[in-house]
Amino acid sequence: MSAKSRVLCTLDWDAPGKRWGYLRVPHSSDRSAYGWIGIPVGVLKGGEGPTVALVGGVHGDEYEGPVALFELFRELAPETLRGRLILLPMANTPAVLAGTRCSPVDRGNLNRLFVGDPGLDHEPTKAIAHWIEEELLPLCDALLDLHSGGRTLLYVPSALARTGPEDPRRAAKLAALEAFGAPVSYLVAAAGNETGLLAAADRKGVLALGTELGGAGTLTPATLALARRGIAGFLAHLGVIETRAAAPSATRLLEVRPEHHLWAPRRGLFAPAVLEGTEVEAGQTAGRLFDPEEPEREPLELRFPVAGFVVCRRPMPLVERGDCLFQLGADLGG
Repeated sequence: MSAKSRVLCTLDWDAPGKRWGYLRVPHSSDRSAYGWIGIPVGVLKGGEGPTVALVGGVHGDEYEGPVALFELFRELAPETLRGRLILLPMANTPAVLAGTRCSPVDRGNLNRLFVGDPGLDHEPTKAIAHWIEEELLPLCDALLDLHSGGRTLLYVPSALARTGPEDPRRAAKLAALEAFGAPVSYLVAAAGNETGLLAAADRKGVLALGTELGGAGTLTPATLALARRGIAGFLAHLGVIETRAAAPSATRLLEVRPEHHLWAPRRGLFAPAVLEGTEVEAGQTAGRLFDPEEPEREPLELRFPVAGFVVCRRPMPLVERGDCLFQLGADLGG
């Protein structure tokens, strides 16, 4: 049996209509002994149908999710829905307000904390993760987790699913990816990142997709428009809203494996030779790594370990050993 959540939510999930409320996440600090952190949560309840959670702001420097969900809440009329939407646009609110990947309160990375731990007074990010997995997900039939690359990665706008050959929801996830209609969709191994939100959804039997809609800590009209179209396609596919007029765009289906990553072997200034969205060959030059402390040193030429399609790259030239420089994808079945 899971530990009881320490988070209080006073919203009535079953009342018709739409309303905002707050999750009250306890946080005792020097400035507020009995204080709590407010996480905005919205609910829209229409007729009979599935319950779908739409989540943004798991990382605070990824903006398509929060903005798209704020807009969606304003625009949708509950009476037009078949089912219920639960919106969590700023799941890690302290991080969103600080513009940081992790919470400035406890340095918690929300997407690494789905570990079944309700946390202590100084660990509010654990408490948020625990509430999502143990209180929110059991209400849901499906979930969409809206990410982009944050400040340190820049993605070809993509949707993704966590799956494997034995996944009973694999076909449903593939169909949902097609409905979302991102330019690129990819699969990640179910054996990876067991502490993430998509893994938590799998544990609870919830159909779940993620996205990587852009990055570099920016928000563009194109990535926001894609988020809105993708959300509409996902909800229409589930029967929550009327089928959208425009058919979803064709998506290129890839898989991403551990060998598809290129990491920095040492500190330096990295000059990339290719951009995201490029096809590369095994052994092709990925870029050159310069040593700013020994400028007379010959730059280190880095090469791609395998062939593939560049799904994302690091947009920041200053790197440390272990920083991800590129992530590739291979065509599914290729």
